[in-house]
Amino acid sequence: MGKTNVGKSTFFAAATLIDVKIENRPFVTIEPNVGIAYVRTKCVHTELGLSKCDPKNSVCLDGFRMIPVKLMDVAGLIKGSHTGRGLGNKFMDDLRQADVLIHVVDVSGSTDEEGRPVPPGTYDPVEEVLSIESEVNEWFYGILSRDWVRFARGLDNLPWDQVVDALTKRVSGLSIRREHVVTALKLSSLELTKPSSWRDEELRSFVFKLREVAKPTVIVGNKADVPEALDNVNKILKTLKNRVFIPTSSLYELALRKASRSGLIKYLPGDSDFTIIDESKLNPKQKAALDKIREFMRKFGGTGVQQALNTAVFDVLNYIVVYPVEDPHKFTDSSGNILPDAYLVRKGTTTQELAYLVHTDLGKGFLYAILAKENKRIGGTYELRNNDVIKVVSTK
Repeated sequence: MGKTNVGKSTFFAAATLIDVKIENRPFVTIEPNVGIAYVRTKCVHTELGLSKCDPKNSVCLDGFRMIPVKLMDVAGLIKGSHTGRGLGNKFMDDLRQADVLIHVVDVSGSTDEEGRPVPPGTYDPVEEVLSIESEVNEWFYGILSRDWVRFARGLDNLPWDQVVDALTKRVSGLSIRREHVVTALKLSSLELTKPSSWRDEELRSFVFKLREVAKPTVIVGNKADVPEALDNVNKILKTLKNRVFIPTSSLYELALRKASRSGLIKYLPGDSDFTIIDESKLNPKQKAALDKIREFMRKFGGTGVQQALNTAVFDVLNYIVVYPVEDPHKFTDSSGNILPDAYLVRKGTTTQELAYLVHTDLGKGFLYAILAKENKRIGGTYELRNNDVIKVVSTK
C-alpha cells in the first residue's frame, strides 16, 4: 500500500516479475494486482548434507528455498481515502485480506501528498508515513465505531471471555483473530473494562492498537537510489525509531531480475551483489547502469526488495519454515521426493496443528510425530522450530 505514484507497482513488478502498468500519474492501478512473490531462506537440505532436494510447493536455488507468498498491490491512497476520497473505499477494502502491510514510501521526497511529482527533496516522507498510517487507522475506526453505543451496551452483562468473542466476531471480516483482540485490549489498558464505558479516545486507542497488531507494517523507503533520499533515510531512522524501515530501490531490483532472466548476469533475489556472465554482451549504457546498481547494493546490502518481503514474513509475522516428510530417515515423501514441501507456519504452531494444515484427516487421527533430524518421537503439543523436518503419524 502507499500514496499514489511512489513506486508500488514497480515494487510489485520487481517482487513478482509480472508486467504491470507503470506510469507516472495517480490512479493507474484501480483493480489490485495480485501475484506470487517469494521469501528466501536457507534450504534445510544443505544443513543435512544432502546434495539436492526435490521441491514441489516451492523452489530451491543455489541452496536457498524460495517459498511463495501472495502479494497484492492495491491502488494508491491519498489524504481522505478513509472517507472515500479518490476511490478510497475500494482501495481500503482490498486491505481486509492482508496479514501484513508493506507501506511503500517515496523516500526521495519527489511526490507531494496528492501523489503529484515535485522536485526531489521537497516533500517530507515522515509526513507521508504518518499520513497514510492515519488513513488506515481511521478506516479501521470507521468500521468498528459504527453503531458502537448499541453494540457496547449489549456486552455489559456478559462474562469477559464472551466480550472478547463478541469483539472478535465484529472484526472477523477484517481477517482479525481472537489473539489480536486480546493483545490490543492489553496494549490499550482496556482489559476487563466495560466497552460501554469507553470514551472515544479509549475506543480509538483500542482500534489503533488492533490495527497495529492485526495488520502490522513494514515501511519500504523506495527510490532510495535518488541522491536526495539519503538525508530522508537518516531522518526516518531517527524520527520513526519504533517502525520497521527498509531503504529500497525497486527500480534497481527490477533491472537486476530482468537482466538475470535475460542471462546477462547471475543474481539471486536477496543477494548483496551480482556476477556479470559475459561483459561483451553489455553495451556501455548497461555497464554504467550495473555499476550504479552495484554501488547502491554495497551501501545498503542489497536493493531492499527481498529484504522487505523476508522481514514482513519472518520478522514481523514471526513465521518459520518446516518440512513435512513421509520417510524420516530419507527425508522423502511417499514418491521418494526429497524434502518436497516447505511450509510457512507461525512461531508457536504445534505438531498437531501442522498435521491439520497438511490434511484434516491427518490432524483428526494424529498419534505422534517424529523429528527427522534428531530421530526423536514427540507429541502433539510440541512447538515447531525453524527448519524442523517432521513426520506425522496418524490413524488416518
